[in-house]
Amino acid sequence: MEFIETARAAVEAVTSPISNFIWTYILFYLLFGAGLIFTIATRFMQFRMLGHMVKITFDSRSSDQGVSSFQALATSLAARVGTGNLAGVALALWVGGPGAVFWMWMTALVGLATTFIECTLGQVYKIHYADGVYRGGPAYYIERALGQRWMSIIFAVFLIIAYGFAFSGAQANTIAKGMEGAFAIPTWATGIALVVLAGIVVYGGLRSIAKTAEKIVPLMAIGYFLVAVYILIANYEQVPGMLWLIIQSAFGFGPAVGGAVGYTIKVAMENGIKRGLFSNEAGMGSTPNAAATAEVHHPAAQGLVQSFGVIVDTLIICSCTAVVILLSGVYDQMLSTQTDASMQGIQLTQDAMSDHLGAFGSGFIAIAILFFAYTSILANFAYTEINVEYLTGKHHKKAIAILRPLILAMVMIGSMATLTFIWDFADLAMGLMATTNLVAILLLLPIALRVLKDYERQRAEGIEEPVFHRAVLKNPDQVEPGIWD
Repeated sequence: MEFIETARAAVEAVTSPISNFIWTYILFYLLFGAGLIFTIATRFMQFRMLGHMVKITFDSRSSDQGVSSFQALATSLAARVGTGNLAGVALALWVGGPGAVFWMWMTALVGLATTFIECTLGQVYKIHYADGVYRGGPAYYIERALGQRWMSIIFAVFLIIAYGFAFSGAQANTIAKGMEGAFAIPTWATGIALVVLAGIVVYGGLRSIAKTAEKIVPLMAIGYFLVAVYILIANYEQVPGMLWLIIQSAFGFGPAVGGAVGYTIKVAMENGIKRGLFSNEAGMGSTPNAAATAEVHHPAAQGLVQSFGVIVDTLIICSCTAVVILLSGVYDQMLSTQTDASMQGIQLTQDAMSDHLGAFGSGFIAIAILFFAYTSILANFAYTEINVEYLTGKHHKKAIAILRPLILAMVMIGSMATLTFIWDFADLAMGLMATTNLVAILLLLPIALRVLKDYERQRAEGIEEPVFHRAVLKNPDQVEPGIWD
């Protein structure tokens, strides 16, 4: 154990400074800057096309051939709706204060346009595999549209590290801590159970993951939302004050609490953006991997469906967690007593829910995070498999056979690791991924805009379900023949 702790400390000493540099001096500006550019370039598509976005999301039908549009959305939501929504929001509030919630909202609003761009590109440059399921994502569109295979390889490696290992460990860690806090179940026992449950689905392949996500994700999201609405109604008199506290803190005003180093704008923004991105993944380059698997007639349609996922994830579910914590007596205690740093992560969310709902609250959060983070582990594997297949080509079956037990081992390790180490590692991997992908989609913006223009032109002509043809592109030969002909 002493050796493991020494190794952990050594890795953390290297990863933390690099992660802080990436977030402070690169992503802090690149993420919002790119989102604003995409918002303006698409003529504020997230607002003017919101109604259509919702309509086509719920009009999605199952596909007997491959993965349906809704199943692809459910897979991406499985990855999004997890640790970031419960433990991540709690950590953002702990370090950045209530103002971090405001910046999470802002990240989501510009993230709708960012998600549309990257997921549309993922659809345009997808590849059809022998199992009847499409594969695609940043690794594919970077190589095919930009012609930069070296950059594709770098992205794929970052994603495998982030999703195959760091994020799977973070999700398992949160489940284990939640079950331990609510039911006194040892973390190692939870780890073993997760390995078994994840292994059953993971060995079934991408279609098995999509079908599982389609069944679990809507139910868990609706259940969590209804509980948060109940708490909101029960505490309606405090809601105006809570909203004012969020806005005040976002711009550097309001009292300092808990682990916050004073509520400066920078602290609130950094933590809100970081946790917002971890939650909704807009611009990170993960969601296009799920989007590309869908069977659709037009790439822009799936881009719009995936954008709706940002609304569900951050504007609804993350806001629910913030409401539960900020309206609780636990948060009041943090304000008045400067509670120490042990009150963080999933434990803070559990204690806040218990304050509202008694013993039921802690158990409810434990069960919620079990389903949230379990489906995230499944989606993490799906993303990892797609990029391992990209790197290994015809040898992908052997590579996947090696990958599966390694990821399941990381689930076990993550269940028993320290929270800080897991989150620091996840932050670094996420930052490297997002930087690579954001540079790529900024360069490929004209292609995505051409696809959007084609989609809107057909709708203006009265076509209910636009159909895409690769001839619309300036370089149609970059797209795999037979898919968009």
